[in-house]
Amino acid sequence: MREALQKALEALFGPGEIAELKRLAGGASKEAWAVDYRSGAGLHPLFLRRAGGGVIYRGTLSLEAEFRTLELARAHRVRVPRPLLYLPDLEGREAFLMERLPGESIGARVVRRPEYARARARLPEAMAEELAKIHAIPPEEAPFLPRPEGSPPWRVALEEAYRDLDALGEPHPALEWGLRWLREHPPRERPPVLVHGDFRIGNLLVDEEGLLAVLDWEFAHIGDPREDLAWPLVRAWRFGEDGKRLGGVGEVEPFLERYNALTGQDLVPEELFWWEVLGNVRWGLGALNQAQRHLKGEERSVELAILGRLAAEMEYEILFLLESHG
Repeated sequence: MREALQKALEALFGPGEIAELKRLAGGASKEAWAVDYRSGAGLHPLFLRRAGGGVIYRGTLSLEAEFRTLELARAHRVRVPRPLLYLPDLEGREAFLMERLPGESIGARVVRRPEYARARARLPEAMAEELAKIHAIPPEEAPFLPRPEGSPPWRVALEEAYRDLDALGEPHPALEWGLRWLREHPPRERPPVLVHGDFRIGNLLVDEEGLLAVLDWEFAHIGDPREDLAWPLVRAWRFGEDGKRLGGVGEVEPFLERYNALTGQDLVPEELFWWEVLGNVRWGLGALNQAQRHLKGEERSVELAILGRLAAEMEYEILFLLESHG
């Protein structure tokens, strides 16, 4: 891979050498590599995102579509790393390069470490501001993204969850109950927007002052804005700080108030409940799919196997939410 990457970097930056090529830990469905390229202009810190041995959900974007989404988001002043080059074939798998920014994205560190206390205080409003910019991108500028055809976004999302559950080929009563409740309590419709699809702590790069960039756009699509607004409420994305419903860093109300002020919407916290339940179902299914990637030999990984066991936590959370809701 180093030789093929060298040629691409020479075309991008001119003659030089790869000073470092290091695979990074994490990355649930994609390979992540830190690349340092030294040319006559100096050292270029880069991030290489390369396809893995499988995907979490069947609706996952190709890396080409994700790269185009990054370009579009940057053009609309969303805080994202600068996309640099799409590589259709890097040793048999597609990949792309983008700038590598300093900062922290590991959720457990962001929500707990004292040096990020100031960032945590600022994150709820900053998250609302980035989502407002994302949801303002005209859907017609992203014809390459999946979109609902003939059905409201909530119904499409629910049908996809049913298909993912059926594909597992094994019973999961709590997930099935959650899906049944969702089907019997449909939300009111909202106009579709460009949705990030995985907007949460863990996919946000922060430093000690606040939010730097929105990462991991592989699930972007045209859908309901409440999907993005409720996803960071899923308990798994609080990383143990369960008392702070918004991703372990704050409360829902200031986040939603700021979003409404910027978008002119009139959303209330109660509207997010349906999508929070769906979020727990979807991540439960995602965790089980990750384990299947390991068990089927698509990508052998202890991390993927462990994720499968976490599905029980989402099942418990679904039961808790529905019991509390009455």
